[in-house]
Amino acid sequence: MKTKRRRDIWTVLGLVLLLLFVIFFIYPCIRLLWEAFYTEKTGFTMKAFTKFFSKKYYYSTILNSFKVSAAVMLISLLLGIPFSYFFSFYRLKGRKVLFVLALLCTMSAPFIGAYSWIMLLGRSGVITKLLESVGIKIGSIYGFGGILLVQSLKLFPLVVIYMNGAFQDIDNSLLEASANLGCTGLKRFFKVIMGLTMPTILAAALIVFMRAFADFGTPALIGEGYKTFPVLIYDSFLSEVGADYNFASAVSVLAIILTAVVFLVQKFATSRFKFTINSLHPIQKKEARGVKGFFMHAYCYLLIAVALLPQFYIVFDSFRDYKGQVAQDTYSLSNYQNAIRKLLGRSIKNTLVISILALVVIVIIAVIIAYLVVRRPSGMSHTVDTISMLPYIMPGAVIGIALIIAFNTKYFSLTGTMAIMVIALAIRRMPYTSRSATATMMQIPISTEEAAISLGASKIKTFIKVTVPQMTSGIVSGAILSFVSIITEMSSGIFLYNNSTITLTLSTYNAITLGSYGTASAFATVTTLLTIVCLVLYLICTRGSEKMSV
Repeated sequence: MKTKRRRDIWTVLGLVLLLLFVIFFIYPCIRLLWEAFYTEKTGFTMKAFTKFFSKKYYYSTILNSFKVSAAVMLISLLLGIPFSYFFSFYRLKGRKVLFVLALLCTMSAPFIGAYSWIMLLGRSGVITKLLESVGIKIGSIYGFGGILLVQSLKLFPLVVIYMNGAFQDIDNSLLEASANLGCTGLKRFFKVIMGLTMPTILAAALIVFMRAFADFGTPALIGEGYKTFPVLIYDSFLSEVGADYNFASAVSVLAIILTAVVFLVQKFATSRFKFTINSLHPIQKKEARGVKGFFMHAYCYLLIAVALLPQFYIVFDSFRDYKGQVAQDTYSLSNYQNAIRKLLGRSIKNTLVISILALVVIVIIAVIIAYLVVRRPSGMSHTVDTISMLPYIMPGAVIGIALIIAFNTKYFSLTGTMAIMVIALAIRRMPYTSRSATATMMQIPISTEEAAISLGASKIKTFIKVTVPQMTSGIVSGAILSFVSIITEMSSGIFLYNNSTITLTLSTYNAITLGSYGTASAFATVTTLLTIVCLVLYLICTRGSEKMSV
């Protein structure tokens, strides 16, 4: 009986996790779906969907989001794959610095990049004025082109991170064999190397597309007339003439359907490239010399320099004095003093508290899910794992709205509390740590646990004392990536926060919308410093490994 009780503890944990996901994720999604088709006045209705598809102003946002997301995906692949190829196949000078800077490019809030490029290339931007002074006029940074620029420079490092691992898994003997058959140069790159890494290319393409599609801040700031799906959801839910829950819910349901279709298409495409590679002979890096080496170095360093330019400018701008909305040629700490008066202290505190609480929830649940999936596979454990991954394909705005609709009743109200922000962030960023923990768990031999049990340790004690410590590297690396994404999250938080729960990214966004540009730069700089600290911790925990996943 005692043995049975120990064995059933994992069933109990699985049921508890399933119940939590039902309450805080499935139930809100059902309420969202209900809200899209039902109103108190008319009962069941398709009015919201009819309204959406009857006006081009609304349904064009779907096309806009798909156009810009597909373009960002393509540009990110075109930028990231050559970068990763040079990095993986050649000994570039300062390659470790390049990799760290590439990570830093992607570890910041997307809308901060949009704000920075407006300051640089906007109508009154620094570079714009400089070029106009010598008679050169550039096109508008706003609209489709601006969104494409910001998101591509933000997301191409994700492709680099994915492709670094894929290139390092290629067996050098395959390349030698292709060379012996006369397949060299560009022909070998496109036919052999690209073919072997196609599953990874598709995975990188999916995550870039999803991130671009779900981004609210960038198109809200720099899109102007080019309205995307997340911006429409925001406008519908927080309209100046009153929130239209029915219409916002309908648009959110459409967003879920569209992203799910994209996800399934990617899964189908990936299934067409199923094969395994045993990298018995790792790639031998060549020296990057001569003219070819010069262009490789120039490409990588110039790309990183352009991608990081907005972040450096934000730091610089945070020390400039402002008179109204006009930057002066004097420098001081006045922007930071203004930020302190504008709730900087509270924003930092809330950011850390909310992020840490969400991270604790994520780590505990991710570790249990990883153990259940790998060591206790069952229909229930795979159901829990599948549900935990669903937020991966859902825009943050949809999750935020679903939680508000579900937990905004007189019987169970969480709106306006820190708890609802923790729940939203834990749900939204769970997949990062969950996948990392599961991958690590698969690499741990079960013999170590069996040895501990044979020496008299209980299964729970073995899990805590033996299994979890062996998962530390995977847990920590995934947790830090989750932590960074939580710090820079805005898509869901923009619906859930109030003055008492405001975070750094939300304070930055508010300052931008109010025209307090110097103060916004101060908030953004503090956010960047936090992400740099997280990056340093990540590199320490992964011991400088270049083969990591997001």
